Amino acid sequence: MVKILQRTTAGMVLLLMMPLAVWLSGWQWQPEESNTFLRVLFWMTETVTRPWGILTSLALSAWVLWCLRFRLKPALLLLLIMNVTILAGQYTKSFIKERVQEPRPYVVWLEKTHGLDDKTFYQLNRTQRGERVTALIADESHIPVWLKKHWAFETGFAFPSGHTLFAASWALLVIGLLWPRRHYKTIVLVGVWAVGVMGSRLLLGMHWPRDLAVATVLSWFLVVIATWLAQRFCGPLTLPPDEQKEVAERDQGL
Repeated sequence: MVKILQRTTAGMVLLLMMPLAVWLSGWQWQPEESNTFLRVLFWMTETVTRPWGILTSLALSAWVLWCLRFRLKPALLLLLIMNVTILAGQYTKSFIKERVQEPRPYVVWLEKTHGLDDKTFYQLNRTQRGERVTALIADESHIPVWLKKHWAFETGFAFPSGHTLFAASWALLVIGLLWPRRHYKTIVLVGVWAVGVMGSRLLLGMHWPRDLAVATVLSWFLVVIATWLAQRFCGPLTLPPDEQKEVAERDQGL
């Protein structure tokens, strides 16, 4: 358990660095002109947005299972543990959102620039909120069409970030499960993707830095439990003896 805490906590700290730095800097979001960088961030955020998030979970699940190469029964149990962890994060997010009811940055911007009343806005149903957003920004030529559609689709509350919970949970699961097997490239790639998703939520006007920070901590808590369960019931996460020998020989050759 101690080693699980050590590696997942280290991963959490790395993921927290970006949102905490932005938070402490006092940076304030403002809508930007469409550019290639913003569009790339939108594509990254789409990997988590419904329905693409389901495909992302399936792909990451399959890769983790391939890396660990458990037998069928423990592999199925691990598949269940990983995806229940992701779902638990999303249900936790929804529960907190409905109680905190924090407006998104773009909603606050619409309130300041277009006279939107956020209390009245959030009393509408989802379809009505989307229609209201679409009507208010119809003449905003500097806002790209794809971002307008994204705002009209994502009209819920901000705190905490569900996209961050999804991405950070997968990044920390990969650290918790694959670090002992030395799959460092996978850890780095998934970590970079997670930070990209988190950054996209800020620059697309969907979340405040604190939304990302709290979501990251929540994901760490869930992943610690999930990794312990995986180690306890699915099998050892460390390298098998034959792979340990291969790695040792390779290291000596270097």
